[in-house]
Amino acid sequence: MKKKLAPCIAVLGTGSDVGKSIVTTALCRILSNMGYRVAPFKAQNMSNNSGVTPEGLEMGRAQIVQAEAARVAPHVDMNPILLKPTGEKGAQLVLLGNAVENNTALEYHRKKENLFRITSDALDRLRAEFDVIVMEGAGSCAEVNLMDGDIVNLRIAEYSGAPVVLVGDIHRGGIFAQLAGTLLCLTDSQKDLISGFVVNRFRGDIRLFEDGVRWIEEKTDRPVFGVLPWYSHIRIEAEDSVVIENPLSVYPGKSEHPAVAVIRIPHISNFTDFDPLNGLADLDVYFVETVQDLSIFNAVVLPGSKNTRSDLDWFKKTGWATELNRYVKQEGHVLGICGGYQMLGKAVHDPDGLEGAAGTTPGLNLLPVETTLKAPKITTRTRFNWGRDRGFGYEIHMGSTLLTGGAPLFSVFERNGIPTEDYDGCRSDDDRIIGTYVHGMFDSPGVVRRWLKGIGLPGVKVPEVLGPAARDLEYERLADHFNEYINTDSILKLIDLE
Repeated sequence: MKKKLAPCIAVLGTGSDVGKSIVTTALCRILSNMGYRVAPFKAQNMSNNSGVTPEGLEMGRAQIVQAEAARVAPHVDMNPILLKPTGEKGAQLVLLGNAVENNTALEYHRKKENLFRITSDALDRLRAEFDVIVMEGAGSCAEVNLMDGDIVNLRIAEYSGAPVVLVGDIHRGGIFAQLAGTLLCLTDSQKDLISGFVVNRFRGDIRLFEDGVRWIEEKTDRPVFGVLPWYSHIRIEAEDSVVIENPLSVYPGKSEHPAVAVIRIPHISNFTDFDPLNGLADLDVYFVETVQDLSIFNAVVLPGSKNTRSDLDWFKKTGWATELNRYVKQEGHVLGICGGYQMLGKAVHDPDGLEGAAGTTPGLNLLPVETTLKAPKITTRTRFNWGRDRGFGYEIHMGSTLLTGGAPLFSVFERNGIPTEDYDGCRSDDDRIIGTYVHGMFDSPGVVRRWLKGIGLPGVKVPEVLGPAARDLEYERLADHFNEYINTDSILKLIDLE
């Protein structure tokens, strides 16, 4: 007898960054706490924030977070399509964990029917394995000009028979237009999928919004399941770089504590690398974009990049390269991660034109390394030692980097569960300039302490719990917060749970 496929519930939004990921994450942890085997699912994710599965495949970081909240191993079926923007009009297509090609928006749109089949097959595989699936949409579910090519919002909800919880963000204003206006953009059959609403990011006394709740329910004939207050006591990794947009300059005296700067490059990726540092009470972390004096910072970090050569050009055109060199001459400390590591070298060679026209882009010449970009993409979960300190992270990069001087930074003893004897990264002779391909290095307390000591901050307190264990505590706090303000029972009654 064929096993019945698991029920689904869909969390869709009135726009981008309204709270879909947070609601999905909360429901994953709540259902897991109830004893269900639950899996997250997002058919298509557009983000340069990605991670690596135990099989060594690439998927969106948000779905890895949701899998952690659900207490299950991440799998590419949870995010079968990942689009990683490489510029204003193009993106790298990562299909079921593998980078397959670069597409313009128009080229990608023409492939939607085949991609919908791939995503629905991935969803069916999850439904055959798990008890319940919590699906997340992308952007607004009411983009009428894109509705014919929809594979991630209402179409996949209808395919799976999933009731829809629609999330709106009151903080950005216009919550009534967000919710009622979304329904006005939908056909009658699409409206029938919307079961109710969650209002996110409310500031102030929630009792003042009781009339607003009544208006929404009367005008839409659907319940408001609850109003989530703005919170600052819970730290959940963000899906999109929206959270680091429009960074401001930092001036002497602005920081109470020692400070670290992360240069916010145009194609920044995996910015969640720095979440553990953001959680340190005695350290301030700033994302800076406009060129400024760096002397007030104890260290400067060049983060990952989805287009290293383009961001190198940006460094030079904006004047950041000159300022960074000045900082280094003042004996400043610099860390480069992944693309940032490649930028610190002598040159980035791109013989096959993976990041634009084939050619070579001179680097910042701060580390004695040279990088050659080439396919296939390397995706590994990596275990390493930094001296006596052990760490665990992941690598996602094109090509390889050759040391022409200096010394390796980490000794690598395992990749994707396979023992190895290798090295990663490079350090300058005076240890002030270091680079690595390993994302997530700050998830390991010993590694954080070693880095802080190296930049002259041995007194900054680092908790014993970081990384996955620390995130697990945050998922519990999020579930408690959600249950306090949302009628969770009413949402769960929408699902045919056995």
